[in-house]
Amino acid sequence: MPTDNEMIAEARARLSAERAKVVDELEMLNARLETKGDYGLGEGDPMIYEWEFNLVLRERAEQHLTEIDQALEQLDTGIYGRCERCGNPIEPERLAVLSHTTLCSKCAQRRR
Repeated sequence: MPTDNEMIAEARARLSAERAKVVDELEMLNARLETKGDYGLGEGDPMIYEWEFNLVLRERAEQHLTEIDQALEQLDTGIYGRCERCGNPIEPERLAVLSHTTLCSKCAQRRR
């Protein structure tokens, strides 16, 4: 069974890797958003749809990055892996898949 320090190191590595992927995704989306379609009257530009879609993807990626940064802060303060609603430990399997989650499975199901 891994020690607390090993689990923290593993979580930090997982979060850091996920953060790097999201930062790369944001850079790609920002590059795509540099070219904007023409909103002129008439037919319009089909690139408008793609631009707006990328804008939504960027907003989601920014939110994901915020959640990852908050999880890293929780690691630093020692509260990572605790459900923010009930205070119970979040299942390790859940953290392995959603490393930035703040809710245990039971509280997440109640949220729906």
